[in-house]
Amino acid sequence: QVQLVESGGGLVQPGGSLRLSCAASESIFSTYAMGWYRQAPGKERALVASITDDGSTSYITSVKGRFTISRDNAKNEVYLQMNSLKPEDTAVYYCNRVPPRSIYWGQGTQVTVSS
Repeated sequence: QVQLVESGGGLVQPGGSLRLSCAASESIFSTYAMGWYRQAPGKERALVASITDDGSTSYITSVKGRFTISRDNAKNEVYLQMNSLKPEDTAVYYCNRVPPRSIYWGQGTQVTVSS
C-alpha cells in the first residue's frame, strides 16, 4: 500500500526551477517532521531538506538558498521548491519522515537537470 506519493519531477535546463509535491497519509504525516531525500546515480539516498511540524526548516549546504521546503498540515502535503537547478541536483527525489521509516518509501519522482 503506497502511503507517500511524490510528483512534480521532470527534465529541466540548468538554472531552471521545479516544484515537487508529496501527498502523505494522515497517519504518516501527523505531527512528525518531514523531509525530502534524493538518490543520485551511484550514490546513497540522503536527506536534502527537512521541516518540523511547526515550520522550522533545515537544508544541506549544497542546496541552501536555492531550495525551499514547505508543508500544509491541513492537506498532509509537503513541497520542495527548487530554483537555480544544477546538473548535480539530478536524482530521484523522495519524501519521508525525519528520521525516515523504511516502510514508507515511495517510488519517488525523477528530477533531471541537463542542457
